[in-house]
Amino acid sequence: MNPIFKKTEILKMIFTIRGRKVLIDSDLADLYVVETKQLNRAVSRNIERFPEDFMFRLNDREFENLKYHFGTSSSWGGRRRSLPRAFTEQGVAMLSGVLRSKEAVKVNISIMRAFVYVNYIIRSNKKVIEKLMEIENRMNKLEDKTDSKLSLIHKTLQELIIQEEKPETPIGFDLGLD
Repeated sequence: MNPIFKKTEILKMIFTIRGRKVLIDSDLADLYVVETKQLNRAVSRNIERFPEDFMFRLNDREFENLKYHFGTSSSWGGRRRSLPRAFTEQGVAMLSGVLRSKEAVKVNISIMRAFVYVNYIIRSNKKVIEKLMEIENRMNKLEDKTDSKLSLIHKTLQELIIQEEKPETPIGFDLGLD
């Protein structure tokens, strides 16, 4: 398997659990082309490198939700003894010091780029998310009239589309040479 992955392949593996963007140990093992038990053994030998904000073990409910997300439990059949570990961006970065192969470094770089991309998407869509929350709040105040709610949604989305972004302020000095 190629140790350098496309961003879209990795993005499909990133989940939000406990409000954090994480990768599950079995997905990371697939990316690093090692067995999940090998990855977890390396982490256990270096557990001091993985505080709770870098890596945590899923609880039963989170694990059931994850299995439900995939619609099947067949790919999770080997998970009888322990619950999966979830690695945050910092935990994945720490893995590069635990898994020391050249391929691991290349995989780590690809994963870190995917995390950076996810953070960029979240920041760039913040305004849209805020506007959608505003719509939801305003809709909750309306009576249960579907036409009014649809009109409000349409009007607010139009405002969002029409709004112009502030032009960027040029950096530097104006020497008046124009």
